[in-house]
Amino acid sequence: MRKRKTDYRPVQRAMAMISQFGINMIVPICLMSALGIWLDEKLGTSYLMVVLFFVGAIAGFRNVYIIMKSFWKLPEKEKAKESKEREQKDAGKNQST
Repeated sequence: MRKRKTDYRPVQRAMAMISQFGINMIVPICLMSALGIWLDEKLGTSYLMVVLFFVGAIAGFRNVYIIMKSFWKLPEKEKAKESKEREQKDAGKNQST
């Protein structure tokens, strides 16, 4: 008797998406904040860190938006492919009768 293979692809895909969201939010925020702190020390200012923090946050949200668009495109393409195959099957049945 064969062992049953469990399909973990949806779980793996969800975990990858969650990880990408976190990384794509944290990295720009941390880099821009670090740059802001460094510039504040060099220039003797006290506001650049806050400004660059928000720039990093905006960049992070943009990254997450781009990733979400790419993840949503995949199911749409699969649905379009399935509907096209279904139409071809239906057309084949109609021609044979």
